[in-house]
Amino acid sequence: MYRVWNFLTSYSLLLLIGALIALIWANLDLLLPVPGQPSYYIDLYHSIVDYPIWKDGPIGYIKEGYPGARILTPHYLVNDLLMALFFAIAGKEVWEAVALKSGSLRGKKAISPLFATVGGMAGPIMIYLGIAYFLGSTTFEAVANGWAVPTATDIAFSYLIGRIVFGAGHPAVRFLLLLAIADDAIGLVILAVFYPSAELAPLWLLVAVGAAVAVYILANWLPRQLDRGREMRPASTWMRKKASFWPYLLAGSISWYAFMRSGIHPALGLLFIVPTIPHAERAYGIFSAAESHLKDLLNTMEHRLKHPVEIVLFFFGLFNAGVQFSSIGTATWLVLGGLLLGKPLGIFAMGWLGARVFGFGLPEGMKTSDLFVLGCVAAIGFTVALFVASVAFPAGGIQDAAKMGALLSFSAALISLLAGWILRVEKKRR
Repeated sequence: MYRVWNFLTSYSLLLLIGALIALIWANLDLLLPVPGQPSYYIDLYHSIVDYPIWKDGPIGYIKEGYPGARILTPHYLVNDLLMALFFAIAGKEVWEAVALKSGSLRGKKAISPLFATVGGMAGPIMIYLGIAYFLGSTTFEAVANGWAVPTATDIAFSYLIGRIVFGAGHPAVRFLLLLAIADDAIGLVILAVFYPSAELAPLWLLVAVGAAVAVYILANWLPRQLDRGREMRPASTWMRKKASFWPYLLAGSISWYAFMRSGIHPALGLLFIVPTIPHAERAYGIFSAAESHLKDLLNTMEHRLKHPVEIVLFFFGLFNAGVQFSSIGTATWLVLGGLLLGKPLGIFAMGWLGARVFGFGLPEGMKTSDLFVLGCVAAIGFTVALFVASVAFPAGGIQDAAKMGALLSFSAALISLLAGWILRVEKKRR
């Protein structure tokens, strides 16, 4: 439990604190008078979040959307630049789960969780778009682009609630973690493909690929080749001690810029670089105590990013969760419907299909009814749901309503406890 709590205090509690501050702040309705215009007031929260730190032209030029016009605000700095560190860590976990020996998403053990993951993505989309369709074409057109908001699962909070509902030793907790990691992987693809940040210019991705290939060859492959037959491994040792993370920082900066110019959301700009960094030979798992003792460069870089990412997530919560309760509207209920209904039903249906119909089975000690309870736990969207809401809709009422749905998805924790009690989940300690 210490490892889980340590992860939460590292990556989630500051995020939650930032979100709570923003929520309270936005609902205090603090206004600032405009100098020289006594009848005009500025929203204090948004005046800080959207303050123009730097711009490349007159503000009117930028607001009119002329090609090449850019403006740097605290919101952009956090969401588009600094959140790349968070998604790099998420990408590391996905990479290790898929590519390394003993990775949790490799082999037959991952097939049933992958079936359930597909259901956990498809169910929310169907509920969200289905209800929106029946509300009429005007509503559907206004909210349709937010279909991916309820597909998210917050790994840390879901894992913690899962341990409370099932007990630390229940196989459903492991199943949930596999599902959440796979959910993150698909979510990264959805962000890249369906939510471009500007007009697509895919040729720029070749620059990002080139940066990844170059740093892999020069800082990873070449030193190992030079060390062949040399017991002391001088080239690799020099690269690890002297060059350290600097070549990857340079390549990451180039990749981020290329993603930004390509139109794909730049917060994903470090994902090509993660697999090029020297890493352990086998995966130990996101909450494994052994992972904190690994000294390979990839894990060392993650450890060094711990405190910066804590601060980034605090400001992400602060700059994105500032919505008024009066903004609750159609998008709020659609997001909640997708999460609280679509997730459990989708995970149960597809999990049952994979386990019982196709015969891939469930882990020993896990019942079919546990799939539904697990789906309720996975309905906590929060972090990624909040992020997707911020890119799916332009700033305004619909975006705020969708964000409120992401925030209110914490109600899934209570629903999970109730579902576990009704379906008589057998808690299993270690």
